[in-house]
Amino acid sequence: MEVQPVVDGGRFPASCVEGETVTVRANAFREGHDAMGVQVVLTAPDGSETVTRMRSTNPGLDLWEAPVRPDATGHWSFRVEAFSAPYATWAHVAEVKIPAGLDVELVCADGAVVLEAILAEITAGTRPEADGPVVRAALASLRSSSLSPAARVAPALAEDLRGLMTVRPLREGVTVSGPHRLIVHRRRALYGSWYEFFPRSEGARFEEGLGWTSGTFATATRSLDRIAEMGFDVAYLTPIHPIGSTFRKGRNNTLEPQPGDPGSPYAIGSADGGHDAIHPDLGTLADFDAFVARAQELGLEVALDIALQCSPDHPWVAEHPEWFVVRSDGSIAYAENPPKKYQDIYPLSFDTDYEGLYAAIRDMLEHWVDHGVTLFRIDNPHTKPVRFWEELLAEFDAKHPEVIFLAEAFTRPTMMHALGKVGYHQSYTYFTWRHTPEELREYLEELVAAAPYMRPSFWPTTHDILTPFMSGGGRAAFALRAILAATLVPTWGIYAGYELVEDVPRPGAQEQIDNEKYEYKPRDHAGALARGESLQPLLTALNRIRREHPALQSLTAISFHEAEDPQVLVFSKHLDAASSGTGAPDTVLVVSLTEHDRDAWTTLHLDLGALGLEPGATAFEVEDLLTGERYRWDAAPSVILRAADRPAHVLRVIHPEES
Repeated sequence: MEVQPVVDGGRFPASCVEGETVTVRANAFREGHDAMGVQVVLTAPDGSETVTRMRSTNPGLDLWEAPVRPDATGHWSFRVEAFSAPYATWAHVAEVKIPAGLDVELVCADGAVVLEAILAEITAGTRPEADGPVVRAALASLRSSSLSPAARVAPALAEDLRGLMTVRPLREGVTVSGPHRLIVHRRRALYGSWYEFFPRSEGARFEEGLGWTSGTFATATRSLDRIAEMGFDVAYLTPIHPIGSTFRKGRNNTLEPQPGDPGSPYAIGSADGGHDAIHPDLGTLADFDAFVARAQELGLEVALDIALQCSPDHPWVAEHPEWFVVRSDGSIAYAENPPKKYQDIYPLSFDTDYEGLYAAIRDMLEHWVDHGVTLFRIDNPHTKPVRFWEELLAEFDAKHPEVIFLAEAFTRPTMMHALGKVGYHQSYTYFTWRHTPEELREYLEELVAAAPYMRPSFWPTTHDILTPFMSGGGRAAFALRAILAATLVPTWGIYAGYELVEDVPRPGAQEQIDNEKYEYKPRDHAGALARGESLQPLLTALNRIRREHPALQSLTAISFHEAEDPQVLVFSKHLDAASSGTGAPDTVLVVSLTEHDRDAWTTLHLDLGALGLEPGATAFEVEDLLTGERYRWDAAPSVILRAADRPAHVLRVIHPEES
């Protein structure tokens, strides 16, 4: 009963990534007092099976669990099998009665029946012949009345036979739950570092009297080296399509654009084309292909921002007016999120021609897949029918299982979770607005509980979001939130300019002033780095640490610890040797401020078991991965954190075998 991971009673498949350890849990019990066993059978896409014995984690209270680790992508399944264990039942009786001299002959006879059943499996071909010698020797001993009672049962209770029964138990009365579906995605669906930028700003220049010249894919390509050097995995482009001129927005979202204002790239479509076209200022499709090729040479994947909406000038408006909402006065409804109005954007409607619109969107996405895009960031997917996403993502899973979809859905939890259940690989989250240790811990526990179907992506800021915490905290806030975003979850991202601490808000709004959505914003990254003003070294270090430590590539391996200062967050991530993929355990311990304007001198209270330390351990060594410093700690170390230059420790726990 209560098998996990099962999503909504099996209505949706659970998911994980290749090489990820998934804990299967179930409540399993039987009548009476005889021994029982439980195992999980993992079935690969090719039909091969792996059997893992489950262990009781709270003896007497019926919860069993075991780790499974699918090693390839595809559609897997698992089933849980519970069974009566006659050998274990007999062994317990023998251990009690034989030393007491009770029912010796009956105990030996009952044991012989059990061992004969094991031999019958060998005869039937359901158990390997290699088990035979040990079982036959034990059976002969049970039948040898010349031996003492203890000697008669000794071979049947010996470790070699017990070991066989642990690996291949004798089973009776088997009951099965499942099969339960488990989709296994590639690693990037769980782990990765994203860098977002507007390609038109990369290399853009202003000349007095001439105005602005847009950046191009050729100039943006030069930025890829810096992004790769910082250790990012994904170069994420905001929309690259033609931009409409009708109701074009000017700087800071004004309704009066000035000559040369480029407009919002989210107002997609003009006479130059729609979602499958490239803005002519950026170059050609061949230029985009060259950009993707260079990214791949550097080990970067390219993500494309897909906003399913149109400017009034989009070809679809004239060709398919049925794909939009027509108001009672005959006009097409523009987008609104009161008090915000987006007169330059028409939202799509799936109510009139669902099949036609579905096909157009699918074909558009496949066009970009054909040109090397492997990830899509979907703008506002919660404003589209869930049915549409369920069908589209299932089709892409079948035809393009390598393609990953990130949901930008800042909406109600039910919708966010539903998008994950129907196939979204990742989701933006409310990390941006969670600050205190209590808020962060509660939110992480919520996300871990949803791990079988929803994977979070943490962003300290975006091109749409600059919270008061970030706009009021300067460099200290940007450094602190980068550390937390990069270590709390496996996927994180930053928006270009983060390393330069761009923190000035537009009055009355939680977004940057002079927002890049409405203007060009070239940046002098090299100059800021040379002047020591850039966070680039910190971002590079964080991505290096994430690559080197598999524990930080896991969502569910997190444990929280206590600090006497209520504003200090303490958490660890631990993978044992079997789960780390390296053959050695990996443990990272993070001790962090959560406020950007105060220091802390506090005592921690650590759960040493959660750090993977052996029972009885009282002291251990840690290495700060940001500074290289080493410390000798116990379960209650004292720490000093400074907002200005040491907001956090990111520590590697040195296990005895690593010393």
